[in-house]
Amino acid sequence: MTGSSLMDRLASEAASDGVQQLVVGAIIAGDRSVPLLRRPAVDFMGGIYELPSGKVDPGEHLGQALSREVREETGLQVTSVGAYLGSFDYASGSGRKMRQFTFTVQVAAAEPIVLTEHDEYRWAPLDAEPPVTDAVKQVIARYRTSIVHGSEDPGRIPADDDPRRGPGNDQPTGRPWPD
Repeated sequence: MTGSSLMDRLASEAASDGVQQLVVGAIIAGDRSVPLLRRPAVDFMGGIYELPSGKVDPGEHLGQALSREVREETGLQVTSVGAYLGSFDYASGSGRKMRQFTFTVQVAAAEPIVLTEHDEYRWAPLDAEPPVTDAVKQVIARYRTSIVHGSEDPGRIPADDDPRRGPGNDQPTGRPWPD
């Protein structure tokens, strides 16, 4: 399970970097596939597929936001948070600097998915090219690597991988850090 101190450190580093809005994303561990949600055409970046994700509310802990966002966007109940898979920065529709932190999560049951903010979902096989942005592709590739290496927990990165480098950035990532 990902420690609270890691999440606190990530939030602190983002503030130091001038990030204006924190976002959390989840890779819901499935049977060699992950659910992707499609944004409605009228939304910012409409029509793209993404991981369940959303903004962290002021004063909200990253772990709380992660569970809330998964529940709000899919109707699924998070039972545990696994590994931190990295982060990426982007600009919102209004130009705000955003940083998305992505974690693996386990859910009580992977179906039924109930959409409230998206217009479609699909279970994307890990061995196929997902219809997502390059930043999300990198996060999914990191998750896929953890599966290929046969890690006990699909979200945990094997010890021979460098846990200090995330996909496409220098953010710490990999296996959960000790508290």
